[in-house]
Amino acid sequence: MKESDIVIIGAGPAGCSTSLFLAKQKIAHTIIDKAVFPRDKICGDALSGKTVYVLNKLDDSIVSSFANQSQKFIGSWGVKFVAPNGKAIDIPFKQDTSNDKNPPGFISKRMDFDHELFKLLDRNYANVHEGTEVTAIERTENGININCQTQNSKFKIQNSKLLVGAEGDRSIIAKKFAGIKKENDHYCAGIRAYYDGVADIHPQNYIEIHFLEELLPGYFWIFPLPDGKANVGAGMLSSSVSKKRANLKEDMLRAIAENPKINFRFKNAKLLGNIQGWGLPLGSKKRPLSGDGFLLVGDAGSLIDPFTGEGIGNAMYSGMLAADTIAEALKQNRFDATFLKNYDNTFYSRQWNELKLSHTLQKLCKFPWLFNYVVNKAHKNKTLRDTISCMFEDLDMRAKLRDPLFYFKLLLND
Repeated sequence: MKESDIVIIGAGPAGCSTSLFLAKQKIAHTIIDKAVFPRDKICGDALSGKTVYVLNKLDDSIVSSFANQSQKFIGSWGVKFVAPNGKAIDIPFKQDTSNDKNPPGFISKRMDFDHELFKLLDRNYANVHEGTEVTAIERTENGININCQTQNSKFKIQNSKLLVGAEGDRSIIAKKFAGIKKENDHYCAGIRAYYDGVADIHPQNYIEIHFLEELLPGYFWIFPLPDGKANVGAGMLSSSVSKKRANLKEDMLRAIAENPKINFRFKNAKLLGNIQGWGLPLGSKKRPLSGDGFLLVGDAGSLIDPFTGEGIGNAMYSGMLAADTIAEALKQNRFDATFLKNYDNTFYSRQWNELKLSHTLQKLCKFPWLFNYVVNKAHKNKTLRDTISCMFEDLDMRAKLRDPLFYFKLLLND
């Protein structure tokens, strides 16, 4: 038997972020993960500016240390969107980086990034259990009990006051306590492959999102990695996969082999290992992130960006906010649903407009002619290109993309 007031289940970016910010406030807790680190995680591997922001809030030396590990981390300065007709626009993550010591974003295999975060866990405050599976969770009148199993033993953590669900897409806590179920209209199927030797990578390592006709209303990506490697993949709403009876793997490989917009870039490229798939619970719908005795962070709370599929930034941001909520809950000895609802309110007040906008942009993919039109105009018109770049840096300006008048004005000025 062990006792711990605060237990985090899952030591990926969301769980580690929660743990690191709790330790920063000198709050003792337990963190459990069934894997032994380093371990792989199927993902696009992109680390957005939001990830950098959270790391800097934690300790501004961390990002510099990542920037100095060129074998594991590669700096990225923007994103390239490519319309179905092949026209592209480059959007920098930041308009002015002249005063920045480090890149505004990074790309790193999750095998490496997650391990670096895991190594940062402060054992003075975090009781860390890796290689430990949670086999059962039960409420009692004295708190919450968690049954755990390692390769060689079993143990129980008893009388916990608060659980943090950070176990990702298949979160036990999300299903058992919050009643969250998979919804195909708010869930994306994704596949990921690693390639060596993909040609024409952007000189500033922009991540690339291509809206290829073969994969609409989904998308195809190329994200550069260290040592000439690249993360290559495709994603599509699960409801669209079912409706089209799509085979993402076959469609992606056919595009790589036959689509003239990208096939020349793979002429001398080599597939490394197997193509693997995973699910992405999208933040296109508000879901409960808390309840009596629990909080959900990251993918467990379905917080992935609906347009880009990026989830690490919101995972770490939610972990940071969860730690603040936990600190206040301990001070007031309040672990009830009413008090913990403050976490939901804080997260959504800061992030819902962004998630809602991304959902709107996701739906734009259903109208490839409009997507082509906007990108064509931006490709030819520097002023419009700069305006869209500012929109992706400034959320208030970005909201114009949700306004039908924005597109009507473009048509009038043709």
